[in-house]
Formats: sequence, structure tokens, C-alpha cells
Amino acid sequence: MKTKKELTRINQIFTLLKNEYPNTKPQLEYSNPLQLLIATILSAQCTDARVNIVTKDLFKKYISAEDFANANILELEKLIFSTGFYKQKAKSIKGCCSQLIEKYNGKVPQDFELLTKLPGVGRKTASVVAGHAFNIPAIAVDTHVNRITNLLGIVDSKNPDKIETELKELLPEEDWVNSTHWFINHGRNVCIARRPKCEICIVEKYCPSSKLKPEKENGKK
Repeated sequence: MKTKKELTRINQIFTLLKNEYPNTKPQLEYSNPLQLLIATILSAQCTDARVNIVTKDLFKKYISAEDFANANILELEKLIFSTGFYKQKAKSIKGCCSQLIEKYNGKVPQDFELLTKLPGVGRKTASVVAGHAFNIPAIAVDTHVNRITNLLGIVDSKNPDKIETELKELLPEEDWVNSTHWFINHGRNVCIARRPKCEICIVEKYCPSSKLKPEKENGKK
């Protein structure tokens, strides 16, 4: 249970990040819910920039769920090879699209729980698709969200499900989808894992992990 003082600090962080990153959206490139679903599966342990390079050709070759479900597995693996873990990703994509055909007439379901039951689709992927394809309030907890929320003392857990639950308790529903991108953008641009730019961080004064704080306490600038 967080104290009133802690909640005030956290809300100040949210306000600053919201103002700093007002126009948030996924960096993955897609034209429809199926493409977003496939791209998000490919983004596991891979940069969005690399996924966008791969999907530029991938989405020209495979258009529908039927195309992916019927794809030659070796050809699919070759096309997505550079995203890493290509064998498992190819298996997940084919399995996911086969289930879309069997259960949902080839369409991506507009229901969070149904999304999580698709092969290769966890809560993070389901949250991305639900939030950006269907405007369903959801919070996707990726490595940036996990790392930044812990560094800022907003949460104290490495478990993505627990982080998701706690963020949903702390944030108004209308900010759920965008909040993911506040942390992602801040993690990529400022709070970089091995070289954080604390000196230009807008939430540095509220951050218990700031590298600048020990210097300030010692009277250094």
C-alpha cells in the first residue's frame, strides 16, 4: 500500500511524462489488426526498426491469415530470420493464423482474453493489439516499461503481470495505452540502460535511482 506522499510523487512523474510524450504510438508499421499482431509477435527480443524492415517484404507476400497459415514454414523462417528466434516465431505465426481461421473467420478478435489464447500471444502482445487496433484500454509491459517503472520506484517487481496490474491501479483508464509509450520513449531517449542521461531527465528530481543524487548530496554539481 503506497503512502499519500508516494502517490503524489508518482502522479507528478506521470504528469511530466505525459506532457513530454503527448503524441504516442507504436513504432511498428502496420495497416490492419492482423499486421499489427504479426509485427508484435516478431518484435519479441528484436527492435521495432528491424521488424519494420522485415515486414516490408513479409506483408507483400502474405496478405491474409490464410496466407500465413498456409505458408511454407521454411520460406517463412527465411523471411523473418533476422528478427531472431525465427523458428519459434514462424511456428507461432502459423499456429496463431490457423486458429484465426478456425475460430474467428480469419479475423483478429476484438477481445483481450481471446487474444491471449492465440498461439504465441501473451499479455504484452494482446495489450498492444487491443490498445492500438481496437482502442481497448490496456497496458503493454515490455522490457522498457519493466525497467523504467522499477527505476522510478513506481513498482517494485520484475513480474510483468504484477507491473501491469499495479500500473492499472495507479493510472486512469484513458492513459493506459499511452503510458506504455511514455516509458518506452523515455527509456530509449533519456533513461538509456547503460548510459542514462540523468542531467536532462525531466523526472530526475522524483527518481530514487538518479545517478546525480549522490553528487548533489555531497555538494557537487
